[in-house]
Amino acid sequence: MESRLVIITSFSRDVTTPFVQAFEQRYPGTKVEVQNRSTTAAVAFVRETRSSPPDLLWASAPDAFEVMKQGGLLAQLQIDTSGIPPTIGAQPTQDPEGRYFGFAVSGYGMMYNTRYLRGNRLPAPREWADLKNPVYQGHVGISSPSRSGTTHLTIETILQGEGWEPGWAQLLEIAGNFAQVSDRSFGVPDAVNSGQYGIGIVIDFFGFSAKAAGFPVEFVYPAVTTLVPANIAMIEGSRSPNAARAFIQFLLSPAGQEVLLDPKVMRLPVRPEAYAKAPAGFPNPFENRSLGARVKFDNGVSEARYELLNSLFDRLITFRLRELVEAWKAVHAAEAVLAKSNNPQGRELLAQARARLTRVPVTEAQAADPAIAGAFQPARPDRPAGPRQAQLEEEWDRAAIAAYMDAKQLAERAQRAG
Repeated sequence: MESRLVIITSFSRDVTTPFVQAFEQRYPGTKVEVQNRSTTAAVAFVRETRSSPPDLLWASAPDAFEVMKQGGLLAQLQIDTSGIPPTIGAQPTQDPEGRYFGFAVSGYGMMYNTRYLRGNRLPAPREWADLKNPVYQGHVGISSPSRSGTTHLTIETILQGEGWEPGWAQLLEIAGNFAQVSDRSFGVPDAVNSGQYGIGIVIDFFGFSAKAAGFPVEFVYPAVTTLVPANIAMIEGSRSPNAARAFIQFLLSPAGQEVLLDPKVMRLPVRPEAYAKAPAGFPNPFENRSLGARVKFDNGVSEARYELLNSLFDRLITFRLRELVEAWKAVHAAEAVLAKSNNPQGRELLAQARARLTRVPVTEAQAADPAIAGAFQPARPDRPAGPRQAQLEEEWDRAAIAAYMDAKQLAERAQRAG
């Protein structure tokens, strides 16, 4: 066994430390070095260090692993997966070629601060559509999918579950209630835990671990969610292949799976027997077969439009949040006035405003077109966007500015008409 193992991961040290300590105790001659980067930054780093790469990639996003697999960056391994079901929910737990391995599964939903909701007299949300309610104005937070692999998966799950255009319409309306689009995924649970805002769109383990730590929070899975494996893979060219294999095997072993129930980790194991030691109320996808069954997440679809989706979200929501929120405030104000009257002109203006605010400037076919989606590359400070990407982003930016301005003016006219 080699003396050094280098892991690049998007997981926080709260998650990785219990595993690293348990592994080093089992293999005292191997020292584990953990490098923390976002999923997108980790993928870029592996690409840039092909001559001397880290040994393992450890992250939540299966589409990122698929991107790396297609790029020839992941080694093929023989790992003992006996006792692990081939699927959980609607998803396979392992790559059929042995390039990456699911060690836990995660779903996507909403965590909320119960004390905050009581103090602001807000109902607890149950479904994504609930977050469109104007009562949640300024009470909801999310991280940007271009900065968070887990948020990317959440957005992609909604789009695959609802359909491209209805999904974007829902997201754009929910965004009207955003207090913040964080540039780091950890920023959202931290804000909910502290009461900065009441509701966060997050991966499940953020909610479970916060509750286990004593914060007044709960987590709920909407019907439109999916259970997606969190994966680990050995990078092609690893200098410590034996230690890398041993670490993967440990994660998948009964002892490694038990670590998932550590209060700082709180992730859903892929071994059914591990749930016998789970705390009361902890979700068990092997008993609740409906959990994650509504959406069969298509990694191929997600991988093909990965960077385009990230850029589109930023252009429509992240970078234009103030204008989008103001436009929805105007719509909600007009709706309140028109609820007390029956003014056909006002209602028509309001319908036009809503149509402007919920229209996505890219069709699903265009998002899947290699000539369009293929032009998008991960955002990096040292590398400007290519000409085609820059052109499309400028078009989307202009379209968003015009749409939100028009919608606000239409809503204000509707309110006056009412």
